[in-house]
Amino acid sequence: MAMPLRIRTAGSRLVTWRDRVVDAYTARGQSSKRHRRFTRAGKLALAGAVVPWVLGYIIAGPALYVFAYASVVLILLCYLLAPKATQLEATRVGLRPLAQQGDRLEVEVELVAGRSLSTFVLEERLPAALGLPVRVPIARVTRGSTINHRYTIVCSRRGVYEVGPLMAVTSDPLGLTQRETRIADAFELRVHPRIEHVSDRPLTRRFEDPPVRPPVSKPWPTGLEFYGMREYQPGDELRRIVWRASARMGKLMVREAEEGITDQVTVILDTDRGSHSWDVDHSESFETGVRVAASLAVRHLQDGYEVRCDSNGGRLVRTLRGASRTLELLDAFARVDMSREPLLAVLRRMAVEPRRDAHNILITPHLDDQEAAQLRLLIERGASILVVALLWDEESSETLNVAAALGCQVAGIRPGQDLASALNHDIGAGSR
Repeated sequence: MAMPLRIRTAGSRLVTWRDRVVDAYTARGQSSKRHRRFTRAGKLALAGAVVPWVLGYIIAGPALYVFAYASVVLILLCYLLAPKATQLEATRVGLRPLAQQGDRLEVEVELVAGRSLSTFVLEERLPAALGLPVRVPIARVTRGSTINHRYTIVCSRRGVYEVGPLMAVTSDPLGLTQRETRIADAFELRVHPRIEHVSDRPLTRRFEDPPVRPPVSKPWPTGLEFYGMREYQPGDELRRIVWRASARMGKLMVREAEEGITDQVTVILDTDRGSHSWDVDHSESFETGVRVAASLAVRHLQDGYEVRCDSNGGRLVRTLRGASRTLELLDAFARVDMSREPLLAVLRRMAVEPRRDAHNILITPHLDDQEAAQLRLLIERGASILVVALLWDEESSETLNVAAALGCQVAGIRPGQDLASALNHDIGAGSR
């Protein structure tokens, strides 16, 4: 009985030793992965070696066979003997994980060589939205020396990108093959949409003349902004009395402020691909919609509202409150993309789960008859709705008229337009 136990123990030790070797090799491979590949010249040379072999087969020429086989052997030797860019350590400085649309990142790469190496290319791979890959040819680097190189990343478009990996590319003397060695791993870069200072207040003026509140409302106790003055009534706070106006009018006058309908805001972004414009590689109207949604959501977060962000396909981020949640909100808008779900899907969800105590901001370039009917149903139930129309063509301009006819607060924004001036000028163009 002791012999099988001894054999089992030796087998367990062998398995453990094998696992350690595999783990060490895997970890080494993750930190410094090497890839061999043929260049364009190598592929052409390999294809050219086939032609003499075919001709030799047709005309039975031994010299052509010898030439074809010699070409293949030469290409394989270049493939196997390409130099290795080993013992190189690279460090990036200035590449931060978060950026805003329009930022310029000044990145410095510091390369330290553990042994002498000559004739290789340092390549930083970048997504097409951030620019062309950075390639730096290096003639020679001695052991222990340091090489610094700087390049700039222009964050022209929002999104989540993978910068890198940083590769050292070596080639054989004939340039037929290349060997790539990873010396720095890929880096995730999140580019947030550009935020602008905008104005939007969840108001209830639609229900203030006559002064009838919605069926469900949670107004702010003291209001948000100065609305006007009225005559003093028993129970009013004395600190709200305007003494100068009272002396001029001959009766006590108190200051009255606008009252918000709620402290809950829902931002709805229309992500239907068929409604937005489409350029070569992005949609200008959709990017404008993301910028509007992010700016309004951040403004309400900073004002202390509870913010919820929805799209056609579902919720973009969990319900947030407070300025400390701004980063989580912007991360969600950096990842959002267009889909094929229609706007009617999110409007039907709102009708099934009505939030009459919330201020809703709908950002869309188009409203059809069915979507307008759903909006009318929500308004009749007492919902507060602001429609931000993305005006990128003549058909989208009709969205303003449709929303105003429904009784919504409306605003129209064109791609590239300043958000603050557009919202200040247009909010309230509809019936209130």
